[in-house]
Amino acid sequence: MIRRLKYNEIDFVKYAQCLENSEQKKYSATKDFLDITSRKQWEVLVYKDYEAVMPVPFIRKFGIKIVHNPKLCQQLGVFSAKDNIDINESFLEYLEKNYLIRAYPFNDRNILRTSLRLKKNFLINPDSYETVYSKYSPKRKRKLRLDEEVKNNSEIKTISYEEAEKFIEANMIGLNKESDLSDFMRIFKASYHLNYLRFSAFFYHHKIINIIATYSDCNMVALLGTFNDKEYVKLSGASILIDTVIRENIETSIFDFEGGELPNIEEFFRGFRPELKPYAIIENPVKNLFKKLWSFLLSGNFF
Repeated sequence: MIRRLKYNEIDFVKYAQCLENSEQKKYSATKDFLDITSRKQWEVLVYKDYEAVMPVPFIRKFGIKIVHNPKLCQQLGVFSAKDNIDINESFLEYLEKNYLIRAYPFNDRNILRTSLRLKKNFLINPDSYETVYSKYSPKRKRKLRLDEEVKNNSEIKTISYEEAEKFIEANMIGLNKESDLSDFMRIFKASYHLNYLRFSAFFYHHKIINIIATYSDCNMVALLGTFNDKEYVKLSGASILIDTVIRENIETSIFDFEGGELPNIEEFFRGFRPELKPYAIIENPVKNLFKKLWSFLLSGNFF
């Protein structure tokens, strides 16, 4: 009942309808987001007549197709009107049987019998801002109380990609290579010009010292990046910016922190008292891919 459709074979109207009506709806599975992040290198597994769908992004190495989630695309998996463990397992079996998989994440609503590694993510579900704020840790509340000097010499502004670009490039940390930076900036720029991405900046004495990038779609606001001038970390501008976006959106939208694996990042996020929502991920080392490629070639099953 599961069939594989290449990009040019997908009925994007039916795909969008399935995603919109799904229990697991995520902005990261939308056509626009996947087109941007994967450069349109994705296909879809479909159950019956789009009763359930599973987007499958990939890269090519030496002409070989390898499943790999794109940068900034945290969760994919199965999308259906009601999450069904049997359907989820069928998709997982099909995926593992027919693809070389480097990394593929399911979503936090997908229930599986198969044991996979879990990764952490944190969400705040829609509620009144007063209720959400009341749950913040005492430390986070203290960080949000600015002293008079900072309060009188600071402001928050929404800025353009062009205004944010140089600051982000100078203050993005944790990248393995220069090409990663260009990929992130390409995704930010394309998402901004499609009106999905917003850059919020904290100015101190008319100078940007913090920026956050938030992506809004599917009744979710996702934190795709936090960028800080290290000289001003003690001013807690990032906390102020995140709190401001939560205040502006939390009554109608989920706030998605998009991560929490690193201890210092997890500690920072937990100050906002979000809900831990782990998700399963398939990960294979490169040596395992070569073994599976060989078995595919011997069986003639590789496509």
